Amino acid sequence: MNISVLGCGRWGSFITWYLSTNGYSVTEWGREGGKSISELISTRKNEYVSLPEGVKLTTDLSLAVKTADVAVISIKSQSLRDLARKAKAAGLAEKTVVLCMKGLEEESGKRLTEIMIEEGYDKDKLAVWVGPGHIQEFTAGKPNCMVIDGYDKALVKTLADEFRSNLIRFYYGDDIIGSEVGAAAKNVMGIAAGILDGGGFKTLKGPLMARGAREVARLIKAMGGNELSAYGLCHLGDYETTLFSEFSNNRRYGEDLYLGKPFGKLAEGVSTAKAMKLLGEKYGVELPITMAVYRIIYEKADPLSELLALFSRKANTEFAK
Repeated sequence: MNISVLGCGRWGSFITWYLSTNGYSVTEWGREGGKSISELISTRKNEYVSLPEGVKLTTDLSLAVKTADVAVISIKSQSLRDLARKAKAAGLAEKTVVLCMKGLEEESGKRLTEIMIEEGYDKDKLAVWVGPGHIQEFTAGKPNCMVIDGYDKALVKTLADEFRSNLIRFYYGDDIIGSEVGAAAKNVMGIAAGILDGGGFKTLKGPLMARGAREVARLIKAMGGNELSAYGLCHLGDYETTLFSEFSNNRRYGEDLYLGKPFGKLAEGVSTAKAMKLLGEKYGVELPITMAVYRIIYEKADPLSELLALFSRKANTEFAK
């Protein structure tokens, strides 16, 4: 199997490293003139990984698509539609495509596979790769479990079996809506957790986890997915890496936001909060934690006041509502 990885940020470069060290022929593509691909071409390494000699690096999108049996896309979610259009012209719609990224389109609330389908891709050739894990821990040899999900069960099984190793055990997903929404939404909860860390209220992350999973479960159910997915690896199972780890960009973003410090890396929860607000309104679902994070980011509400207000609400007969 020849694999092309479209994207060369931290996850793109990790996927290239992971799949190449597991014996696959891998080509990694990055945008011409981009800092990340330029660094890899020049040094064959970045702050996360050193790439094996057999890995091919290119800025030619047509070449990357042409050589692939399977293409793994790992870029920021808000750039997916544009890349999907450009890559389709290069023939990507004829390939199996795996989206290893977590987000929602902020202006529409669309899931990432929905974007691909709207751009002319066959849903039965699409899959997502989600779940817990940090590159710094994987490259140190610390294993974790992740999920492959999609619309075609046979493709899900094939990809999970092919990509599985002693470092990552892949489970078969059976709820594409839940997997995509849950994976995206956990980053919003990560921002909230970071704010609690910054304000010195770490103990409230327990209630945050209970209420956050319930909030997301309600949204997944309203959208036609299985609400139990919120309690699996795509969401609750990813809370340790997102709400507690020193390597979590979203948690760090929330903490730095509270402390008034600049944050220079990608935090997907920022755009996801905006997208989830749209989904909550569309499906008539209350999303109190999401809305608190939205007001903090987009309306400049006081971070700690917004979150602490969630824990001072009147008692309710429904747990974690």
